[in-house]
Parts: sequence; C-alpha cells; structure tokens
Amino acid sequence: MNKSSKSTVTHFVMLGFPGPWKMQTILFFIIFLIYILTVTGNMAIICAVRWDHRLHTPMYILLANFSFLEIWYVTCTVPNMLVNFLSKTKTISFSGCFTQFYFFFSLGTTECFFLCVMAYDRYLAICRPLHYPTVMTGRICGVLVSLCWFVGFLGHSVSIFFISQLPFCGPNIIDHFLCDVEPLMALSCSPAPIIERAFHTVSSLIIILTALYILGSYALVLRAVLRVPSAAGRRKAFSTCGSHLVVVSLFYGTIMVMYVSPTSGNSVSMHKIITLIYAVLTPVLNPFIYSLRNKDMKCALQHVFFRMRASQTS
Repeated sequence: MNKSSKSTVTHFVMLGFPGPWKMQTILFFIIFLIYILTVTGNMAIICAVRWDHRLHTPMYILLANFSFLEIWYVTCTVPNMLVNFLSKTKTISFSGCFTQFYFFFSLGTTECFFLCVMAYDRYLAICRPLHYPTVMTGRICGVLVSLCWFVGFLGHSVSIFFISQLPFCGPNIIDHFLCDVEPLMALSCSPAPIIERAFHTVSSLIIILTALYILGSYALVLRAVLRVPSAAGRRKAFSTCGSHLVVVSLFYGTIMVMYVSPTSGNSVSMHKIITLIYAVLTPVLNPFIYSLRNKDMKCALQHVFFRMRASQTS
C-alpha cells in the first residue's frame, strides 16, 4: 500500500495508554504475559490436533485452524504495542500502520467466518448426526477453511487500499494502541465520507449477518438438545456448544459496540478498552475455554505434554 503523492506524513505516533514510566512497565508485563499465554495455549491445541489421531475430525481440525488464526490475530498488534510501552518515540511507519490495519481487519473478518463454520459443524453434528459423516467430509472441511481465509482477506482489501491513498498532511498522532479506521480517517487532510461509509457498511454487514447465522444455528442446536432424552447427552451437548457460545459472545459483543452501534459518544479511553477486549483478551481465553471443558482435548494435551517431556529426557 503506497501513500498518496500528496501525503507528507511518513510515520504515525501511537499514544497507546499514556502514563508514567512505572505504569507503562506494568502494562508491558501484563500484556506480554497475556501474549505468551495466547501463543502457548493456541500452539498446544494445534500440536494436540496434529499429533493425536483421535482428534483428526472436522470439529478439531476447525479448532486447530481457529487457534492458528488467533496466534496471528494477536501477533499483528501486540508486539508493536509492547515495543511502544517501553519506547519514548512510540512511532510506526506509514506502511507499517496500514499493513497492521489490513491484517487486523482481515484476520478479524476471517474469525467471523470461522465462527460461522464452527457453528455449522455443531449444527450438523447435533441436529443431523446421521448425515454428518457424509456432509462434513475432510474435503468439505478443507474447502470451508480455505473460503474463510480467502473471503476474510478479500472483504476489506478495496476500502483499506483507498483509505491508504488518502492524503495525510499532519498531525500524525493516533490516540490508540493500533491503527484503526476512525483514528486514521480523522487524520486525513481530505475527508472521504463515501470510503468511510463503505468500510463501515461492509463491516456491519459481515458482523450482523455472521452473528445472525450463528444465533440461528445455535437456536436449532438448543431445540435439538432439549429433545435429547438422557441427561448425560444433554450435558455433553451443552458443554460442547456452551464453550463456543462464550467465545462468540465475547467477540461479537465487543466488535458490535465498536463497528455496528454508534460509538461517537464514547470516550477514547472506552474505545481502547473495548478494542483491548476483542483484540487481546478474547484470544487468550479460547484455549482455556476449549481445552478445559473438553475431555478429548484435555487427554490429547496431556499426551502432548508427556511426549515433549519424553523427547527432552531422551
């Protein structure tokens, strides 16, 4: 993404969470710990699915791809945030800012579609169990995963490209910890309401339509679960789907506040906190939600742990 020839801004200053040095250091260690837990937890899920043949099913293959997505989702923003906590200049280059902008929204969009596919997988498994092996085959699962990545990275590419071509003549201070659409549009010398409206329209459509699909899928799942005669069967189904709904609620609840509902009345600090929830906190919860509530995943993780220990001692 090349900046416009009218632009004079070559870098942006990311204010992040301004405060005294001691507070910056504390925030650095907190976010760093969350980042390490996120990467380690999601990597453990990927390794468990990769090494345990019992988990070579569509549900866990989707989960492993989702964990891979989460690692990159936090990596496109958190490392730069950590550097800025300990930096005096807190700068990011023009191209670096828009690269982060593109990947952050593309990965976030991909996550919306992944959550849809995972809801569809649970719908088939619980509501259409006899058809599940023939419908959700390995090939179909691979096609769905590929479509999630392709459509996710295509969704905002045009609007982000046009935003990157707007003239930025100064000031260059972004009162945020990442490159988001509203702070960037506010810094442009030439207002572009059509581009901004197009961006928000695409975002709103993706968020609302995928959320409605997920809610519809789980409404059907809930109806089917309530018809299960055995209490043990109902508990197992609720446990599997409940963990998914926790992730969906955390993720969609915060992004709807930011990109669907009007946010002009909210303070900049509130925007940062809301963004921090879906950009940093939600990804770290996913491994714990999926692994601690799933017996197969816990057994596979124990197998991975003992395998790693055995390789180290040999």
